[in-house]
Order: sequence, then C-alpha cells, then structure tokens
Amino acid sequence: MASATTAAAEWEAAARKTLVARKPGFGLPTACPTCLPVLLYLRMSQVPFDIHVDYRFPDADHIPYVEFGECVAFNNENGGVIEYLREEKIVDLTSKHPSVSYSDVLSTKAMISTWLADALQYELWVANDGAHGSIARDIYFSDLPWPIGKVLHWKKIRDVKRLMDITKLNAAEKEEEIYRRATAAYDALSTKLGDQSFLFDDSPTDADALLLGHVLFVLNALPASSMLRSYLQNYDNLVKYAEDIKVQLVEVGSSSAGSASSDLPSSSTPRKTSSSGQMVPKEIVLTGTCMYTHLGYKLKMRIL
Repeated sequence: MASATTAAAEWEAAARKTLVARKPGFGLPTACPTCLPVLLYLRMSQVPFDIHVDYRFPDADHIPYVEFGECVAFNNENGGVIEYLREEKIVDLTSKHPSVSYSDVLSTKAMISTWLADALQYELWVANDGAHGSIARDIYFSDLPWPIGKVLHWKKIRDVKRLMDITKLNAAEKEEEIYRRATAAYDALSTKLGDQSFLFDDSPTDADALLLGHVLFVLNALPASSMLRSYLQNYDNLVKYAEDIKVQLVEVGSSSAGSASSDLPSSSTPRKTSSSGQMVPKEIVLTGTCMYTHLGYKLKMRIL
C-alpha cells in the first residue's frame, strides 16, 4: 500500500502531472462525464497538467486517472481521483473553507453523485429506448472495430438497466422517479448556489467540480430533446454558473492550464504504481464476454 507521505512527495516532485481521459467532443476538452469533473478540479486547483487521450480501453472504469511521478490515482480506486487527492491532502480545495461544514459539502456531493449521475446514466443508455445512444457510442466506442463496439454498447445498456433495477414492468415508474429526483436535486443546488460564484461562498470545492462537470456535459452533449437538459435549463443560475466556468477554465484552460495530446498514454505500459501500490496493468480484465486484442492489448470480457 503506497503511503500518503510517499504519494504526496511524488506529487510535489513531479514537474508536471498527466490526466488520462477520454477524447474531447461537444466543445469540451473531454466528452466523458466522469473525466470532466477531474479535469475541472485540477484546473480549479491551478495544477499544471497534460491531457492524454486513452483509445485503448474506452469503457474501462479505471479512466480517468492521474499520473504523477511513479504513482497513478485511478478512478476505480480509493473513491476516485478527486477523493484520493483530497483524502491524502495532495490537492484539497475544500480545506480552504474552514467555516464550511464538511458534512454539508458531503451531502451536496452525494446528491450530485447519486440523483444527478443516475439521471445522466439513464439518459445516455436507457431513455427513449436508448435514443441518445449515438452520444454514448461517440464517447466510449467509436474508436473500436464495429463488432466490438456494438457488443460493448449493448452490454452497457443491459448493465445500466440491471444496476437501476429497470424492467419492462416498472420502466415508466422508474423513469418518473429518476427525473423527480433529478429535478429535486437541481432545485436544491440552485437554491444553495443563489447568486454566488460557487456553491460555498466565492471559491470552489470538490462539490463544484462534480456539479460543473455534470451541468457542462448536460448542456453541451445532450440534444435539445433531452428531458434532463430541459429540466436543467429551468435554473438560470446553474446555467450561468457553468457557462462562466466554461469560459474561465475550459476554453481558456485548454491553451494554458493543460495541454492535450492524442498520443496513447504512457501508463499503458506497466511502469508505474497505482495509489494503492499496484502496478498499472498491461492486461485489463473487465466484465464482458469475449477476449480480443485491440492495439496489441488483450481485453478479457465475460458477459454474464
């Protein structure tokens, strides 16, 4: 297990960090709703970093991840990249708010990570029989050979339905519940934001990174026919909040805070240690069915 002291020392010693994310799209530096909050968190923290696009494992749950020195913080370890950086006191925006109760920040993050994240997943993979599926395919599978992308897309739809416990019998009821919770979350977050620049006073926390990533994705990636987008657009202050950040951190930051590269990420070879002390694997094992080789790397898939 890599110690916090070792990880912090590696972070300080690394002249530049690397965020490995999914490719850009929809006018955003990464079209991935999971990667975008991490990118925003690093830019809010004024951390200099490069962006590498990983085309090898487009739907792998270890993306996004951040390389620093000989360490890697993965999305699927230690609560995710942002939580790991905060817990290890490597980058902690929330600590700059001593007067703010962390339980308040935590409850706000929970609302974003559950009710809003569920609604976005639903829109991408399930709503209207996957009517927005072309968006998901563009983000996760468009760089894979057609048969592989087709199978993985079908499997993801099935997995999301199973995770949300959606069946033919309860589909309408589940949809109503998902959108009701999303609307309640937008209402609560809009009230909390008010006319402030950020959710907690005038400087950002990790909750802002999560919310801004969500709002920017919904406004820029989802089509006009999206119910989630239409609900969000009822809250002018949330829309303005995201648009202001897009100008300050996304558009300006693309040419300053982080430089993008479409090269395959350096961590594709097993040379670095993850935040839990494991090596970055050359062979990634995911849930799915077949085993195939893509760009020289094997992916073992077991569809249940």
